[in-house]
Amino acid sequence: MKLRQIIAVAAYDFRQWRRNPRIVLCFCLAFILCFLLSDKAVRFSRTYGSIMQILEPFIWTFGDANSILLSSLLLILLFADMPFISAGTPFLLLRIDRKTWVLGQALYIVAATTVYLLFVLLSTSFICQSRSFLGNQWSETAAILGYSGAGQAVALPALVKTLELSLPYACTAWIFALMLLYTLLLMFLMLLCNLRFGQLGGVIGVLGFSLYGFLLNPKTIQTIFQIPDEWMYKANVAVGWLSPLNQATYHMHNFGYDLLPKLWQTVAIFLALIALLFFLSLRAVRRYNFSFTGTEGGT
Repeated sequence: MKLRQIIAVAAYDFRQWRRNPRIVLCFCLAFILCFLLSDKAVRFSRTYGSIMQILEPFIWTFGDANSILLSSLLLILLFADMPFISAGTPFLLLRIDRKTWVLGQALYIVAATTVYLLFVLLSTSFICQSRSFLGNQWSETAAILGYSGAGQAVALPALVKTLELSLPYACTAWIFALMLLYTLLLMFLMLLCNLRFGQLGGVIGVLGFSLYGFLLNPKTIQTIFQIPDEWMYKANVAVGWLSPLNQATYHMHNFGYDLLPKLWQTVAIFLALIALLFFLSLRAVRRYNFSFTGTEGGT
């Protein structure tokens, strides 16, 4: 019975997408972002007359922390009405308790975030589909980007260890999983802040968390604190552990020869933080003051 109620709450939230210009705008902006970030890879392949594996634009684009940050910030628009109070909320709360309601919101957040990231993945693949193949092997374009240094010249993060230690489909799965966990962490933080401090508090919390990840970057730290190049490895390792944004970046992990976090450690950290934020949200909803002013069922 509880599971049905949780699913019903999530399904009701999805029904709010119908003819919702904010949802349409969010996905349109996501597609534009994918086009702007992936078009560099397409133009590069045309310049060299080579083709790409169909998932490579996603890998090169979202193997970079800044691209992950930009795509995750668009979710603020998707979840702008969090904690999703509408005209039907009073009727839902008459039939279920607050804990079940929050569980339904959590299910909606996970499902909606997954749909959004799948759209991002499909968009990048669609943009390059005319110059791509489906085989699970790196393309000539990837080799040029990774081994010639041309990737840095056009700002495409094609790292050699990505090419040497993984294959496109497995690499894509990991990048997708890391992006999903990072954006879920961001959105559960937004849910908690909204329940505790209101919608403005939620937006400020997400932006502050994103700013923390953006500033906690090895190159930014080196510029601010004038760290010598010989100390940059230690700074890189410290940032790899302390910044969730860098932990969401595939190549910022230990593949067997450094002190960066391993992929399973990052997954464990993200899951623990998400669980903590959700537990705090369950506690916060007990004191949340529902306001139904302007709805059909409230005053």
